[in-house]
Amino acid sequence: MPEIHNKIAHRKKILTVFLCCGLALVGLFVRLVYLMIFEADYYAEKATQLHERERSIKAARGRILDRTGEVLADNRTVCTISVIHNQIQDPEAVIEMLCRELGLSEEYVRARVEKYSSMERVKSNVDKSVGDRIREYEIPGVKVDEDYKRYYPYGELASKVLGFTGGDNQGIIGLEVIYEKYLQGEPGKILTMTDARGIEVEAAGERRIEPVSGSDLYISLDRNIQTYATQLAYQAMETKQAQGVSILVMNPQNGEIYAMVNVPEFDLNDPYALPEGTGENLSQEEQQNLLNQIWRNGCINDTYEPGSTFKIITAAAGLEQGVITPQSQFSCPGFIMVEDRKIRCHKVGGHGGQDFIHCMMNSCNPALISVGLLLGVDTYYDYFSRFGLLTKTGVDLPGEAGTIMHNKENMGLVELATVSFGQSFQITPIQLVTTASSIINGGRRVTPHFGVKVVDAQGNMVESFSYPVTGNIVSEGTSATMREILEMVVKEGSGKNGKVEGYRVGGKTATSQTLPRGSGRYISSFIGFAPADNPQVIAVAIVNTPQGVYYGGQVAAPIIRQLFENILPYMGIEQTPPENES
Repeated sequence: MPEIHNKIAHRKKILTVFLCCGLALVGLFVRLVYLMIFEADYYAEKATQLHERERSIKAARGRILDRTGEVLADNRTVCTISVIHNQIQDPEAVIEMLCRELGLSEEYVRARVEKYSSMERVKSNVDKSVGDRIREYEIPGVKVDEDYKRYYPYGELASKVLGFTGGDNQGIIGLEVIYEKYLQGEPGKILTMTDARGIEVEAAGERRIEPVSGSDLYISLDRNIQTYATQLAYQAMETKQAQGVSILVMNPQNGEIYAMVNVPEFDLNDPYALPEGTGENLSQEEQQNLLNQIWRNGCINDTYEPGSTFKIITAAAGLEQGVITPQSQFSCPGFIMVEDRKIRCHKVGGHGGQDFIHCMMNSCNPALISVGLLLGVDTYYDYFSRFGLLTKTGVDLPGEAGTIMHNKENMGLVELATVSFGQSFQITPIQLVTTASSIINGGRRVTPHFGVKVVDAQGNMVESFSYPVTGNIVSEGTSATMREILEMVVKEGSGKNGKVEGYRVGGKTATSQTLPRGSGRYISSFIGFAPADNPQVIAVAIVNTPQGVYYGGQVAAPIIRQLFENILPYMGIEQTPPENES
């Protein structure tokens, strides 16, 4: 009996083991079926990733075009040279060839050739002809991929507006960085199969995921106006031995910027080049600081005391508030006492008795100070805010500086007096032009801008830009009066050097002394607009530290006159018949 019992127990054990093995095999079979049928795509993708090498293809960056369709920023085909360590058969031959063709040091190339990595980039932005030559060697382990490099056909034209891109083709400054999301496109890929040793399987070929080109950006800038303004700026800088000259041209009705010049400009195709005569022993930090200054856009990044051009704002506030009229009478003995401060007029002997129109024509400091005092600190500060001077303009460029102004609670009568004729505070040139535009266009504060629309590679509209407009800055009546007064400034007053034959031009001159006072350094400026009765263009010229004669009416006004003489006919603005003609 014990023997039979043992046999039965033994058979049960065998059966149990058999059933367990059977169940395990069935489970494995079910799992295998599940993986092969339902998870096949997932594991196929994993296997592909394991044996697939990926190389990026840069997308062609969208172009930047001016208002007439002229291309200002384009692309050139270049090459990226890389090495794949596992595929190199003769390292010394590779090193020798790359050093010779790319002009690189042996130490630099050897470090990349001998580095154990799936792929090592040796040099990017290589001229296409050089890349084609390297490809013809057909050396295993050396890869030549076509790429794109930003190219600016007009060199330094509008350099501080357009900006430039870095080695990765991403925007660094200017419009290139502001509109990056439209211009950049989507990169593609080159996918190749490799074996277990990391060597490409030639029979497998390669798979490409094509890049998607970036969209084109159309801007309001006009290449012809920008070119002529740049010529005038360089001419003025050379003639007056000035540190720099800025010219800004805008449509006062909608804020479209036609030109923005800041000379000296820099070559967009070689933005890291330092000026001739730069010391050779500069540290990396010193070099970068110097480059930052070279790239700086003075029209939006820098503030200055506007001087007498700001009398436009004081006059508009006084007229709008009703504390003066064009016929209001003022007496100028050559100075005015404000508390214990004696503030002089630029005309030492004074202008004597005059109405407000002649105060503006003569750019009389005591008269405009009197307007400020009539308004009072609270009311003047309210107008300062109402005109938008305490906020940025919102221009579509990076790094716009804000106004540097007294806090209201710290502003006494002396501070009010100096602000009234454009001293003791600072604004940007773009802020001055924008605020003046709102005073002469009927009272609408427009947003200055370049971006007009974005169009894809197939010509389809991606986006058409619109910008905020704030109304009721001043009344239509005040605006019309200011246009008439500023036209008289040019017609018979201090701005007569801005007069353009056949056109009605309005404007205001300024000569402001830079800090510290008494340094003998001045900023000469003139802001002008035309036609005076229906302004279609407004422009400001600012000459920084001119040598010799430094008055704005003699230095800056002629710049705007020459500019208008050329661009008004170009823009199709008709001349005004002489007054004696019906």
